[in-house]
Amino acid sequence: MPHTTKIASIAELTEHLRLLQTEYTYEKESYLEKSKAGGIQRKIQQGFCWYPVRAERNYYNSLNLPVIEMVYNGEEEAEHFFEHGRPVCFFTSDLNRKQRYFTFTGTISYIRDNRMVVILPQASFATTLQQCTDLGIQLYFDETSYQSMFTALRETIAAKGNRLAELREILSGAHPFRERKLPLLRFPWLNDQQEKAVNHVLRAQDIAIVHGPPGTGKTTTLVEAIYETLHKENQVLVCAQSNMAVDWISEKLVDRGIHVLRIGNPTRVNDKMLSFTYERRFEAHPDYPELWNIRKTIRELSPKLRKRETREAVYSRLQHLRHRATELEIKIEQELFGEARVIASTLVGSANKILEGKRFSTLFIDEAAQALEAACWIAIRKTDRVILAGDHCQLPPTIKNKEAAQQGLARTLMQKVAQRQPPAVSLLQIQYRMHEDIMHFPSRWFYHNCLQAAPEVRFRNILEYDSPIVWCDTQAYDSSEETAGESLSHLNRTEALLLLQQLQEYIQKIGETRILDEQIDFGLISPYKAQVRYIRQLMRKNPFFKPFSRLISINTVDGFQGQERDVIFISLVRANEAGNIGFLQDLRRMNVAITRARMKLILLGDALTLLHHPFYKALFEYIQEKGVITTLTPPLATPGDGDRR
Repeated sequence: MPHTTKIASIAELTEHLRLLQTEYTYEKESYLEKSKAGGIQRKIQQGFCWYPVRAERNYYNSLNLPVIEMVYNGEEEAEHFFEHGRPVCFFTSDLNRKQRYFTFTGTISYIRDNRMVVILPQASFATTLQQCTDLGIQLYFDETSYQSMFTALRETIAAKGNRLAELREILSGAHPFRERKLPLLRFPWLNDQQEKAVNHVLRAQDIAIVHGPPGTGKTTTLVEAIYETLHKENQVLVCAQSNMAVDWISEKLVDRGIHVLRIGNPTRVNDKMLSFTYERRFEAHPDYPELWNIRKTIRELSPKLRKRETREAVYSRLQHLRHRATELEIKIEQELFGEARVIASTLVGSANKILEGKRFSTLFIDEAAQALEAACWIAIRKTDRVILAGDHCQLPPTIKNKEAAQQGLARTLMQKVAQRQPPAVSLLQIQYRMHEDIMHFPSRWFYHNCLQAAPEVRFRNILEYDSPIVWCDTQAYDSSEETAGESLSHLNRTEALLLLQQLQEYIQKIGETRILDEQIDFGLISPYKAQVRYIRQLMRKNPFFKPFSRLISINTVDGFQGQERDVIFISLVRANEAGNIGFLQDLRRMNVAITRARMKLILLGDALTLLHHPFYKALFEYIQEKGVITTLTPPLATPGDGDRR
């Protein structure tokens, strides 16, 4: 190994560590500032607080940890960032809305709708919370995730003479891509590119990348690659940046008949995936009832140690019970891991103490283009071979400090490896989601015109002679943007009204009965949370949309990642004389928004503002050529005012 190359790779990781520390400091200071500034309502709007909440029953979970159930009694459908594994703190509020924080914190174990289960550091804290009125719960700064990333980077930088050191140099491009000699396998149910990608993964000795643009069957390909890898290896580790992405790939693996053990509870909870979590498997083990009874007895006996007359007899019995409990815990854990073919977790979750000391021949990282490089190294330390899958032209990692992002923190491991090891990359090109006219612009702008529409979707329409792509120009209206209160997110009330008007007209054009019979679904997207929130409010007030509520999803671009709908409406929001478009300059997010549509894409935006930017100018011109530009003109009628037709 050339000495200079090794120094370069270490220097790069050292710089990444420095930038991560900058991000850590920035995010921690931002959190402390948010905690002190502004009222409770602002924190709820920002998505990191529930108030008021009610503390309900408390108990010990299957891993013998004290937990409490919290129920949110506040505004319906409030957006939030609570999810499994994130730390939280508790507070009470007085008549002046002044918050008093408790000194202890908890960790979210489970969340669904308005109910959350929180792991507490001590069982006695549950009583404290249950006795409180005006109780609130708030996200706490996630120190653990950062510490896991810092540890992984330092360990990778310091690695010498082991597989981790080798992978550090291979992924930095110091060694050429290497393949194993294996016979070519055929998969008639995959297209040629997907088949080639699966074989590519199987043959890769160190690293491989599956680059999957929207709708190209990246998940299908990855599942097949994992399934075939398990013919040669006993067990693999599958990770992703988010809980939602881990759940998605895990579900597909379960559908393929693969035994998955999910470390950490899914965010998008459903009965199917919950039953594959470590906690539920642990509870379902035949030896668990005995273990539960032993733990219960230990808890009942422990207070008797304080009494001198019973201390000796109790101590002896407790020692025996604890020894038996440890035996059972080890036995159950060994059997759970022995049965599982896939261990699935988030990248940060792979640092879980349950996985301590465990090693895997192959690591698969899905949605790798959304993951910080540091997070990837947490899992890479446990493996001999790395397979990355994703698309660096879609959503990037979430980074709060713009300077750190610009200096290189936003550059992912997948991007670096793709650039330095081109032979490691398999690009999927046939997409099965979009009408050809919707596909062409993102293909041209992001993928060098390489995408092809599969024959079955190429000309798929909802209505005959309907244009698949439309731009509704709102500049004739006074559709000026505004800042939504203290949240600093942008809002365009007129454009929101126009969007619902266009949606209602299109529903009526298709036919309400047909939509319900065929379950034609709609997605309403805006890059701005305030606009999403306002559109939801308008829709709730409008009786026209009530029969279609299950078929209409309203969310931010990030909320639609990995999803698709028959019809997509996008509210671009920005409207100002200066041509400032702010957040809309993140073109990867716009790529995600546009490519969610199967058969119909309708954008609403002020052309006068947006066409200052070359991307939106090119998109507008493309729609002029291939679709329809509609200039919406006053008067504006609020959707739903008239009778339903």
